Amino acid sequence: MCGDAEARNVALANAVVSFRRGAGSDQSGHDWKTSRASNQNPGPLFIAQMVLALTAGSMFVMWVSELITERGVGNGASLLIFLSIVSVLPDSLSQTIDFANSGGSVGGIIILVAVFLLMIVGIVFVQEGSRRIPIVYARRQVGRKMFREQTSYLPLRLNQGGVMPIIFASSVLVLPSALATNFGSNKIVAQIAGYLSPGGPTPWAYEIFQLTLILFFSYFYASLVMNPVDVSQNLKKMGSSIPGVRPGRATTEYIERILNRLTFLGAIFLGLIATVPTAVESATRVTTFKGLGATSLLILVGVAIDTAKQIQTYVISQRYEGMVKE
Repeated sequence: MCGDAEARNVALANAVVSFRRGAGSDQSGHDWKTSRASNQNPGPLFIAQMVLALTAGSMFVMWVSELITERGVGNGASLLIFLSIVSVLPDSLSQTIDFANSGGSVGGIIILVAVFLLMIVGIVFVQEGSRRIPIVYARRQVGRKMFREQTSYLPLRLNQGGVMPIIFASSVLVLPSALATNFGSNKIVAQIAGYLSPGGPTPWAYEIFQLTLILFFSYFYASLVMNPVDVSQNLKKMGSSIPGVRPGRATTEYIERILNRLTFLGAIFLGLIATVPTAVESATRVTTFKGLGATSLLILVGVAIDTAKQIQTYVISQRYEGMVKE
């Protein structure tokens, strides 16, 4: 779910955000306009120091993640993001216990935890789910040997984009509020930002806009990950074909049709992951798990599955090496 390419994208985005945050924040984390309004202008020297510190810190984390990838097990950036999310869980659990002891709704907590567990199970199924397209390799002769027809399959993942569509959608959703902050005198911009805010007068508009963005970026990212034209050409070059489908354009259209269906189902699932936990938190009024959102759940489950597979592969390879030495 959060593989090498996705982890690199997240890390690079973090570096860019750190640069922007350093340029637009003061010592207490407030916006530049807030600082000047309160006569706390930090000056260009402090801004340069903050930009340098945040950007250098982000690059240092990226360097450490590369070392973990080269000398450890699993993707370093993914593991660091995983640890960052897990480190917040003890605090959330202690706040939940305090909330229950102070007279909070125990039933609401149980419902919220049950929803999170169901979401984790669903993420595992969707992450591991794929459509296997059968492929037949034609008979071929190498020297005097005749190789029979061989069958294989082309796996198409149900969720091609992983966590990236939600990250892209979240970045776009921040734009209206950012524009309203910078252009507060414009009533039209402020009104649009209010409508597209989760706490605004029309939260349903925010949810519909979020689902639309997730659907769009799911198709966009799937088109970057897999190109049906290239797949069709590669199959034709290898002398293989899909049973019942003619090579060439028919194969391209067949793969594209299946890919579109899978992407649509994956986007609907991502939309549910992004909206259901927040809706349940609002209904139960339990906000102690506020930091554990859709993106965090996807990263946690995806990194756990990928790391477990890599450890299993490493253990099997060590066993085979031991058998060869014996």
